[in-house]
Amino acid sequence: MAREFLLPDIGEGLTEAEIVRWLVPEGGHVEADQPVVEVETDKAVVEIPSPFAGTVLRHGGAEGETIRVGSVLVVIGEDGEVEASATLAPEVEPSHAAAPIVGSLSEDAEVLSPVGLSAAGEGAKEVKALPIVRKLAREMGVDLGQVRGTGPEGRVTREDVVAAAPSTTEAQTPSGESMPQDRTASPAEDSAEDQRRPLSRLRRTIASNMARSWAEIPHVTTFDEVDATRLVEIRSALSTRHEVKLPMEALVIKAVIPALEAFPDFNATLDGDDLIVHGAHHIGIAVDTPDGLLVAVVRDAAALAVLDIASEVRRLGEGARERSLAPQELTGQTFTVSNIGAVGGGQGTPIVPYGTTAILSVGRAQEKVVVSNGDLAIAPVMPLSLSYDHRVIDGAQGRRFMALVIENLEEPALFLAG
Repeated sequence: MAREFLLPDIGEGLTEAEIVRWLVPEGGHVEADQPVVEVETDKAVVEIPSPFAGTVLRHGGAEGETIRVGSVLVVIGEDGEVEASATLAPEVEPSHAAAPIVGSLSEDAEVLSPVGLSAAGEGAKEVKALPIVRKLAREMGVDLGQVRGTGPEGRVTREDVVAAAPSTTEAQTPSGESMPQDRTASPAEDSAEDQRRPLSRLRRTIASNMARSWAEIPHVTTFDEVDATRLVEIRSALSTRHEVKLPMEALVIKAVIPALEAFPDFNATLDGDDLIVHGAHHIGIAVDTPDGLLVAVVRDAAALAVLDIASEVRRLGEGARERSLAPQELTGQTFTVSNIGAVGGGQGTPIVPYGTTAILSVGRAQEKVVVSNGDLAIAPVMPLSLSYDHRVIDGAQGRRFMALVIENLEEPALFLAG
């Protein structure tokens, strides 16, 4: 008997996911608990195992398609079983009765007629496309009637629309000549090189989160520098002793923990008129990936030794770049550290992640002239940028927090002995 497996909520508040890759084709055999599909949520790419063993009768969506939680992800039957139209497909008009059932998405697609033609008129061309593809076509100015569909039964896919999208439209010069021009540009602009492309799911999530944080959190950023001589020496010594490269984030996290304990408002969440001060220290680390910025979370960092934090930072960094982390490893941070020095950055104005009150950005250490015991010296100087929610944290408290972080970074023995 065929059984439907619905897309489960695999993350916190997940409402939909995009199908990245089917791991078992229609007609293929799948074992119970064997990964059947790879989907992309707002932040993670995860494999979903089949709860049943049997034959994959129908995929609930094509690769690249977005489906909602609770909708059919895959239909699995007994080996040798064929999906029955009477149980798994809605009634259709007699004119469509001959359409194939297994592997068909015709029940989800709409038949459209090209602009200017009647669907019943002579020469009318039926266009099959999912609603999300039709919406994309409208946004990109693509006439679906002129697009050759490469999906099942000639259905137009998102990739077909993107490939057919014009990057320019035609405008007339005063002499009547045609010249390429962007649809949104002013008539005087030459936009032949412009291209329009849809944002990826991850980039849309990043954009939404950044906009919400910037719109709702009144940011204050304080800047400073730290003499990183001892920090660099300790990092080098630990790396040599343990024969492993120690990520700078591990030492910074360890230095920040005492400051979070001394000033708990920096390890908190503002919830309406209440401030939730978190007992645990879940430190987010910003990871630069080919797909965009992700924040992976070191859980209970205060309970970990510096080498354990280093191991976790390396694991999370690799997992984020490979998009293999679980959703729970990408959510729930109570404070964030961003090492922009890893990509050559200095000072900046980091945006406070929504649901937290502060973020510390650490820049690249560079040799500068410093005053040490009344004498001039050359030392590696590391820039720091601390952004915080001014609704919760005042400027004086921000400076005190930064001063304690600097004290710890300049003498690592203060936090390594703890």
